[in-house]
Amino acid sequence: MRAVLCGVMVAVAACGPSSPCSGHQFDRLRRYSLPYAGHWVVVRGDTLTFPGAPQMSDRFRLGDITLDTAPIMFDRECIFRGQIVFRAPRAETLAVSWFGQPEQAIVSGWPADLGPFAGLALAPSGRDSLSGTILIDSKLGVQARPGMTARFVAGRAQRLSSHP
Repeated sequence: MRAVLCGVMVAVAACGPSSPCSGHQFDRLRRYSLPYAGHWVVVRGDTLTFPGAPQMSDRFRLGDITLDTAPIMFDRECIFRGQIVFRAPRAETLAVSWFGQPEQAIVSGWPADLGPFAGLALAPSGRDSLSGTILIDSKLGVQARPGMTARFVAGRAQRLSSHP
């Protein structure tokens, strides 16, 4: 009887839901995301101006983007965590989530009080740099002109010490 019960428990455990952070789909997501992972320093960026919402027309200045490869669960999906550091209009570090695709990485998780932003789209621009676009979220009430973007360029942060 005990052997049958143990066999049933093993079968139920084996047939249970698998983790979205394992398997072929996640391996592919990780492989696509690895080129974007790391610490990036923004070296140049546009200023955003919203004619219909002057209170949001502050000069936003991104400082750093850190994209980690530690997986997190979000809405039953496995994605990665990261941080965005703003220098202006207020110094702030935001915890964000992200994932990579062959042609771009998408970063999301901005609080609505920061502005009408949906996140960032990052694309490789050479071996050690990214070009990025700030994505505007029209659902938050600010209408942007079609095609309006704020672009920036980021380079890999230099390491302070070498590996042995």
